[in-house]
Amino acid sequence: MIEQETTLTDIPAPPPSGISATLRAAWAIFRKDIACELRTRYAINTLLLFAVSAATAVSLGVGFLGMRRTEEALLIQSALLWIALLFAALNGLSRSFVYEEEARTMAALRLSASPTAVFLGKFWFNLTLVMVLSAITTLLFIVLLRVKVGSPLAFSVMLAAGGLALTSATTIIAAIIARASFKGALFAVLAFPLLVAPLIIAIQGTAQALENVAVDVVVGPIRFLLAYVVVTFTASLMLFPFVWDS
Repeated sequence: MIEQETTLTDIPAPPPSGISATLRAAWAIFRKDIACELRTRYAINTLLLFAVSAATAVSLGVGFLGMRRTEEALLIQSALLWIALLFAALNGLSRSFVYEEEARTMAALRLSASPTAVFLGKFWFNLTLVMVLSAITTLLFIVLLRVKVGSPLAFSVMLAAGGLALTSATTIIAAIIARASFKGALFAVLAFPLLVAPLIIAIQGTAQALENVAVDVVVGPIRFLLAYVVVTFTASLMLFPFVWDS
């Protein structure tokens, strides 16, 4: 009987450690997800279809709502915009981990990168999708509803802060529901309670940016959203290894 000795080359090498190695691995995952999305266009098509449908339906239903400058009208405009962004994002952001499960690449990803690198790569990918969605949806709402923006700078910062809050709260949820049977419904059920508070603040801050030309009026909402991002991002980064390895 010949015994085969196990050499060091037979043992898979652990994922590289260190901040620079983690960032390189996260960047590689981000580029891989972008390439896969450009090839399949599943999430992009879903997000764009919902954004176009929502903006068109709202414009046909309420007409040129953006021409009304009352406080109630501005809140309605802001609420309609963020509702469209929210539901479009809920329909597309879960794909970042669901795609890995459907393509049977979860095991390879676990062997090739650390949990921190995987989370950062997926977070950057989801953030890119949200920013593209925000830009297109906002442009459609401004054109179709004749929305007049009082402070473009404050309006843009509010959209960016809200997009960060949306991404930081939902990336880990996308990993949790990747193996579930009813992924879309479960993703919305788990994400919505976390997004109620930032959604309300984002609606109020966006309405103020539509009305006023000064950036100072949205400092409070922006601070709240950034604090929310710090808390949820840090908590998700700490909890993700347990979710990823389960």
